[in-house]
Amino acid sequence: MNREQISRLAHTDHPIAAPLDDDAVRQLLERGIPRGDARVLDLGCGGGEWLLRALATYPRLRAEGVDTSESALAHARRTARVLGLQERLVLHHEDATDFAAPHAFDLVVSVGATHAFGGLLATLAAARKHLAPGGRVLIGDGIWTHEPSPEAVEMLGDLADLPTTMDRVISDGWTPVDGHISTRRELDDYEWAWTGSLASWALDHRDDPDSSQALAAATTHRGEWLRVYRDVFGFVCLILRPTSD
Repeated sequence: MNREQISRLAHTDHPIAAPLDDDAVRQLLERGIPRGDARVLDLGCGGGEWLLRALATYPRLRAEGVDTSESALAHARRTARVLGLQERLVLHHEDATDFAAPHAFDLVVSVGATHAFGGLLATLAAARKHLAPGGRVLIGDGIWTHEPSPEAVEMLGDLADLPTTMDRVISDGWTPVDGHISTRRELDDYEWAWTGSLASWALDHRDDPDSSQALAAATTHRGEWLRVYRDVFGFVCLILRPTSD
């Protein structure tokens, strides 16, 4: 079982692969989508959850997603067909860092995928290339809520606290117009769902050759969450507009 398969199983009980509840997702989309006939792009879309929610809410909206995971994109296509949204959704199986679209987008989304671009500011630089005049970016990334241990930094990367993150974004030429800071409940619910989905699959498929690996991955991740980063890790989503054209 590879990392992608483990991740897909772990997110089974949490439709958005980020620590956000349904109300937070709905509000961010409402505040990020400027009008009902907007074009929306998700860089690192995974199973297309953000795009599918947007399409279901706005009947004239058109959406595109980019991801390297063929299985995640296949899941998005199946879900879109079931919901009758496939005519307004285009999915690209390629590296989001190399993606080139023939048109610009009114909202560019990248939540929990900054690692694919090399960090927060690099992700914003990629998003800017696709942004239409007057457009917005919805970006989500980890932050430190307290001083992290060296082990936490090694595990989760070179994050910053919320004020420093905001300073970096503003200095990079962006103005925050809205946002959401994940609550303790959202963060914990996400981790319980991550480890619980994986562990449940392993227990329900004891004869599967991947069962023991999945159970071990769930146990390892749970231990890292509880002992290394639970008390220092947070997550913020920002809706940004370019400060100048």
